[in-house]
Amino acid sequence: MMRGHGRTEATVTLEPAVLALDLGTGEAKAGLIAADGRLAGFGRADYPVDVDAETGRAEQDPDAWWRAICAAAIDAFRGPSGEFEVVAICAVGQGPTLVAADATGRPTRPAIGWLDSRSRSEAAELESVLGLRGWALGILPKALWLERHEPRAAGDASWYLSAWEWLGLRLSGAARATVAVGQQPPDRQALASVGLAADRLPPEIRAGVVLGELRPEAAADLGLPRDLPVVAGLADALSSFLGAGLIDPGDAIDTGGTSGGFAVYWSGEVALPAEWRSFVPLEGRFALGGAMSATGRSLEWLRDDLLRGHVGTEALIDEAAATSPGAGGLIFLPYLAGERAPIWDSSARGTFAGLSLAHSRGHLVRAVLEASAFAIRHVAEPILAAGVSVTEMRICGGPGRSATWNQIKADVTGFRVAVPAVRETAVVGAAILAAVGIGLKPDLPSAMRTMVRIESRLDPRPATRETYDPLFAAYKALYSDLRPTFARLAELAHH
Repeated sequence: MMRGHGRTEATVTLEPAVLALDLGTGEAKAGLIAADGRLAGFGRADYPVDVDAETGRAEQDPDAWWRAICAAAIDAFRGPSGEFEVVAICAVGQGPTLVAADATGRPTRPAIGWLDSRSRSEAAELESVLGLRGWALGILPKALWLERHEPRAAGDASWYLSAWEWLGLRLSGAARATVAVGQQPPDRQALASVGLAADRLPPEIRAGVVLGELRPEAAADLGLPRDLPVVAGLADALSSFLGAGLIDPGDAIDTGGTSGGFAVYWSGEVALPAEWRSFVPLEGRFALGGAMSATGRSLEWLRDDLLRGHVGTEALIDEAAATSPGAGGLIFLPYLAGERAPIWDSSARGTFAGLSLAHSRGHLVRAVLEASAFAIRHVAEPILAAGVSVTEMRICGGPGRSATWNQIKADVTGFRVAVPAVRETAVVGAAILAAVGIGLKPDLPSAMRTMVRIESRLDPRPATRETYDPLFAAYKALYSDLRPTFARLAELAHH
């Protein structure tokens, strides 16, 4: 049984738990997390992305987000066995996704998703003006695009918010831009010089600090009391760093999810371009790595769009497991939405190379699974060459449920792989932020050590690694050879 904060009974001792929310690209997740990290209840609900490949548009309805958040939370409340009292809420989410909202949190237009590519020229301009690149630019390129192309929607907005910041506003009534340790807020004078209304960027607040109390309207929708503290969240990728238990230099992560990503914590000097380095939620650390675009989505695409959903994910992976490493010489480039790290090429496209009549469905699936591992190794390669070492790589999200997929990642990368007991690490990270924010835990490292549990570890198999080494070289060469063709196809698609 679950009760909200303040609804205790004298005869029952209630165990404290936090409601952790993750607003993902295609679904909302809600977890009821106990103080020791146990997942007491879990729910999820999906929503669509409105995509137009010709224009680069990728938009979503924030009201659909809210309905999904409420449905997921209610499902999570149905799950607990035992007595729990919700003592705090924290929301994390996808990004960089822009929500232009009025003072009450009502969106002035659909949210512009992180997959939206219409603001590429604005991103290049802001890179030059601010000296930032990629993730560090956040929602700013999309906000600048909005002001230039949809001035009415921009003019109606009081705030430019990331997805999780908008959810924080909907929950608490407080509009705040959350920042992690080491994250520098943008130079507002520089923004003004390119015509971006910096007064629509809300005041900054540190992630993990209490935003305010749960609003009556939100409390009614969630079935919770209105006085619950709402703690400021951050991007779900950074939340996954917490939920996977990354603390020490050498701790690495495969972020899973729709896009996929790899990062490793470090603290010393390293000779890599600045765009490889990003802030993290812990003092004295930074991350080296990058996010991809569709390594997780690729298997869903194969299952739903190519195979029409006639075969489930587990059955497909079983077929891949019965196929030899290397997929019979079949290679897949997972660039179905272009690619971010490490090639940063929005024109790149998904490709099966080496396909023959000898290949079965299992070969296609195995090639897709191996491609996600090749993509991780592709990002990790220059980092390792710079002298950084990886102790082990934590696996996050749905892919972590597959021992076959986890072993492929260990064999391709050469990293020891660790699988958390709760794969939804962004949800656990939100719970960790909430627990520290209300004083349930003294600090983030202490919270991670007590709330993150590792279920299993897998070591790479040297013989299989030898099989993958030449295939990885072919994977990289394939993109290099096809790059001019990708660029030409992109030109043709826009005519």
